[in-house]
Amino acid sequence: MSVRIRMKMTGRKHQPFFRICVIDRQKSRDGLPIEELGTYDPMVKNKAERVKVNLDRIAYWISVGATPSDRVATLLKKIKNNDFGAARPAPERVKPKELPVAAEAASEGEAAPAEGEAAS
Repeated sequence: MSVRIRMKMTGRKHQPFFRICVIDRQKSRDGLPIEELGTYDPMVKNKAERVKVNLDRIAYWISVGATPSDRVATLLKKIKNNDFGAARPAPERVKPKELPVAAEAASEGEAAPAEGEAAS
């Protein structure tokens, strides 16, 4: 039996919540897990508090032969390096573009001659 450490989705629409589980490789994403090892809540503002896992049990399952999924492996790497980073500030607002000056030239009375007319 091949075992993986992956995320099981719970929560609702626009409010995701994941449980980090040990589950048989052939079961569906939300299938019955062997063991739940932690949680991941991407909606939490403080990035360091988004993931709560039992690292001892994860180390045990990896030593037994379980392979973490790509996303779980990324989360574990960030936990071990304490590399969640700080939240980025909001981008600066950009001033709207100014309108072209063609309206001012027409009001002065200096209209350019048409392409077909010859200047005399």
